[in-house]
Amino acid sequence: MKITYFVHGTTTDNETGRATGWLPGELSQLGIEQSKKLPELVKDSSFEVVYASDLQRAIDSAELAFGKTHQIRTDMRLREANYGDFNGQPHSFKDSMKEYVDTPFPNGESYKDAEAHMRSFIGEVKGLGLQHIAIVASEAPQLALEVIANGKTWEQAIDQNWRRRKAWQPGWIYEV
Repeated sequence: MKITYFVHGTTTDNETGRATGWLPGELSQLGIEQSKKLPELVKDSSFEVVYASDLQRAIDSAELAFGKTHQIRTDMRLREANYGDFNGQPHSFKDSMKEYVDTPFPNGESYKDAEAHMRSFIGEVKGLGLQHIAIVASEAPQLALEVIANGKTWEQAIDQNWRRRKAWQPGWIYEV
């Protein structure tokens, strides 16, 4: 199955240096504009269904980008990692992301938990016989796809994360 992965639009938390985590999040004006422009950037892509995290920022991004042309299905397994006590806090804790690969965030979950959610999601969706889907979600689910589809370790996925290089693109392709 082919997956085109889209990161949700910029949020007000992104703009103020906060890590939203499991909080709903609100798209900023920039995020709204990014989401509205996305269909033109990927007009040659075709997918059967668009899945989004059930967090508001991903739902809003998916609806703005693809709601007129695709059915949007939400799934909580596509949520950002639960940062626990760090939800909504300054994102400086992400400098030590590798500490939370196996160990959960305080009162939250680990990145391996996010990987388990993604594996469960992929297993279920593959069973539907779909050939090409889109996902609109956050950082941890995409890093989990790097581990699952591209065979990276979590440490490699974190080190090679496009967000560190500010190398955004309109969709990443994965085969699972």
